[in-house]
Amino acid sequence: MTDTDLTEMLALFKAVADANRLRIIAFLAREPSSVEHLAELLDLSSSTVSHHLAKLAKVGLVSSRNEGYYSIYRFDPAALTAMAQRLLAKPALSGPGPAPAPAAEPEADAYDRKVLRNWLDADGRIRAFPVQWKKEVAILRHVVQAFEPRRRYSEKELNAALKRFSADTARLRRNLVEAGLMAREGGGGAYWRIDEAPASATR
Repeated sequence: MTDTDLTEMLALFKAVADANRLRIIAFLAREPSSVEHLAELLDLSSSTVSHHLAKLAKVGLVSSRNEGYYSIYRFDPAALTAMAQRLLAKPALSGPGPAPAPAAEPEADAYDRKVLRNWLDADGRIRAFPVQWKKEVAILRHVVQAFEPRRRYSEKELNAALKRFSADTARLRRNLVEAGLMAREGGGGAYWRIDEAPASATR
């Protein structure tokens, strides 16, 4: 792998090392959108969304076209495809090399199970919300599994399902979105699960 490859990979990883930018990519992978629409979906300011889009456009992950007074952005996987093709085209090292080690259990899964043991009761309800955001995200990753991918839920439907885990449905609803595990339409509209959400999220 050349220095140019490493530099390009580093720039790409830096561009996606942000929960909101990953959420933007997830939205744009479904359908093209304007800055204003993304800002409403993400509950962010238009200037913040524009900043994130500029970062993604710089590494070629999004592109835009003008439609009237608006710029419409779309996810462009060409940068990822081109990088994968270049890396796969590199000659393999000679010799069979060492046998791959058995796949280890993902560290995140083990961490989540530990958190769930400590914070959920025998019925699967949340005893209390942890102070640490990382631990709460682990609980939220468990909660979001109760929802079907690609299905849209009204706030009433969402609350009915969340009551299985805690009476504080407002907190769960809000933090599922903040953690990048669910998305919502502005103004209390529909909610839906984001399947490609980051393993962790920062506040």
